[in-house]
Amino acid sequence: MTQTQHAGFAAIIGAPNAGKSTLTNRLVGAKVSIVTQKVQTTRFPVRGVAIHGDAQIVLVDTPGIFSPRRRLDRAMVRAAWGGAEDADAVVHLVDVPAQLHDSPADRKAQADVESIVGGLKKAGRKAILALNKIDGMKREELLGVSQTLFETGVYDEVFMISAKTGDGVDDLKARLAALMPENPWYYPEDQTADLPARLLAAEITREKLYLRVHEELPYSAAVETTAFEERKDGGVRIEQTIYVERESQRPIILGKGGQTLKWIGQKAREELAELLDRPVHLFLHVAVDERWADKREFYGPVGLDFDA
Repeated sequence: MTQTQHAGFAAIIGAPNAGKSTLTNRLVGAKVSIVTQKVQTTRFPVRGVAIHGDAQIVLVDTPGIFSPRRRLDRAMVRAAWGGAEDADAVVHLVDVPAQLHDSPADRKAQADVESIVGGLKKAGRKAILALNKIDGMKREELLGVSQTLFETGVYDEVFMISAKTGDGVDDLKARLAALMPENPWYYPEDQTADLPARLLAAEITREKLYLRVHEELPYSAAVETTAFEERKDGGVRIEQTIYVERESQRPIILGKGGQTLKWIGQKAREELAELLDRPVHLFLHVAVDERWADKREFYGPVGLDFDA
C-alpha cells in the first residue's frame, strides 16, 4: 500500500529583518536563502523545500513587507503579498524585541507589522503568528505581545520560536505539515531549493558583498550572473557583474589594492563550490549604473513585476 503524500505551499511574511530567511533555512535544514544583517536582503520569493513525515512543505521566503518608496520596493512588496495569496498556509513572523522598544527602527518595524495585519484583514486571510527572537525574553513580555496581536483577529494560532537557535521551530514545522493538502510531492526528496543556479550564484555573491561592506554600501547594489559555463574538467566558470549606483561606491567594493573584491570573490567561490559540489572559477566585475533598479531586465528573471 502506497503512503498518501501531502504537499503544499507555506508563505513566510513579515517586516524586513524579522528573521524570515533564517527561519526558512532552519525549517529546510539547509541554506536556501541568503542572510545578512542588512534589512531587505531578500528581494524576491525564494522557495525552500522542507519535509516532515509524508508532507512536503514548499516554503516561500518572501521579501520584507514595508512602505515602498521606489519601483524595486513596490515590486518586492507585491511579490511578498503574491506569495501569501497563493499559499496553503501563511506564517507571519514578528520580531518580538522590536515590538517592545522605542527606537526609530523599532517604531518602523511596529508600523510594518500593523501594515501586514491590515493587509491580512483586507485579504480576509488567517495566518499563523510566529513570535521570533524569544531568547532571553520575559514570559509576561511575550504574552503581552502575543495577546495584543492576537486580538486583531487575523491569527488562528501562535508559536513562540527562535529561528536562530531552532527553539520551537520543530513544532511550527509539524503544524505546517499538518496543513498541507493531499498532493504528490512537487520536488524530488533530496531537493532543498527551487532556484536556478545562475540566480543562486548571484545571491551568494550579494550576501558576501553585504557581509563585508554593509555599513559603507547602501541597499542599492545588485549582482548579475552574466556567464555560467560548464567546463570539461567538471567545474564551472561563472562571470558576474556587481552594479552600484555611484562612481564613489566602486572603490568601496574594490577596497585597497582590490582586497575587498578579492575577499568577496573568495568567500562566494568557496560557498558555491560546496553548494554545487564541484570546482568553481568565479570572476567578478564592478560596474556603475545609477539606474539599474529602473531597468526591466533586472526584474523578470527573479520573478518581480517591473510594473508593480
